[in-house]
Amino acid sequence: MLNRALLDRQMLLRRHDVKALAAIEHLVGMQSQAPLSAYVGLWTRLPDFRHEDLAGLLTDRTAVRIALMRGTIHLVSADDCLALRPVVQPLLDRVLRTSYGRWLDGVDLGEVASVARALMDERPLSFAELEELLAERWPGREALAQAVRAVVPLVQVPPRGVWGASAQARHVPAESWLGRPLGDGSAAGDMVLRYLRAFGPASVKDMQIWSGLTGLRAVVRNLDLVAYRDENGVELFDLPGAPLPGPDAEAPARFLPEFDNLLLSHADRTRVMAEQHRTRVFTVNGIIRATILVDGFVAGLWRIERRGTQRTGETAVLEIEPFEPLGAATRDALAAEGERLLEFAAGDAPARDIRFLG
Repeated sequence: MLNRALLDRQMLLRRHDVKALAAIEHLVGMQSQAPLSAYVGLWTRLPDFRHEDLAGLLTDRTAVRIALMRGTIHLVSADDCLALRPVVQPLLDRVLRTSYGRWLDGVDLGEVASVARALMDERPLSFAELEELLAERWPGREALAQAVRAVVPLVQVPPRGVWGASAQARHVPAESWLGRPLGDGSAAGDMVLRYLRAFGPASVKDMQIWSGLTGLRAVVRNLDLVAYRDENGVELFDLPGAPLPGPDAEAPARFLPEFDNLLLSHADRTRVMAEQHRTRVFTVNGIIRATILVDGFVAGLWRIERRGTQRTGETAVLEIEPFEPLGAATRDALAAEGERLLEFAAGDAPARDIRFLG
């Protein structure tokens, strides 16, 4: 039940005919550590999704990339940026205190934030540029840019995150970029409800793993939810009347991008991935690799490589690396979906190929 319910709510049992912004809001954002991963994440969930559908949202400031859940960069709508960023402030305060507190002892963070805001209102700045400018005011101090990241809501401005563009991450305060004030931080209950709509049923621990926040049991107590017990006796919460597809619901082959929140939003990831595969997907340096789904579960890895030269001709090669041998029908389904992925992600390549490894 949990596998099919999650896939259904993650828009992976079928592609949903909705606008990109609606999908981003339904998913409560998409992790965007890799600047272009959300394009593949939307392509695999929406029919006829085009690169410009997301690029346009970023350039017209309808969507932004900002540190939110788990303190990681997420692609969210402008509305969600303003509403959710104050909710996760305790998480960012905790990260700042535990990771950088010894370097910032005695520093007036309010003054640092005020100076940084003024600097970034003049022009977008990278963290290296911001650190250098702040060091003129606070010589000998370290981690000043990280302090600003924690106390000032910073969006990464285009062309960062725009398909086909290459740019260093530069930042401005969210309120300046969007021309609107932040919310009052009271949206925690709504955030939990939306999490369940996109990831449920789920335990309080699941909610805390997804958000990075603590103390959510008190929030859950004030919500109108139903409760279940999973096969291990863990209490799961859900929205009343939320769909629960049966285990026999068809789950087509899918390609997930790096850092997809499907794999990052539960304490127990075995609802979508066998434990023995975790170390092949979650690398020691913090990369969450791009994966394939077969019958609703992570079944391997994929990557696209460009090979050849301008003289010999370039080929975009989709390499699919299954964890276990695949049947002929499954290989055919992955190959068909892979052809569509290559057309989307490497449509400019003169030639394209698909190779199954192992």
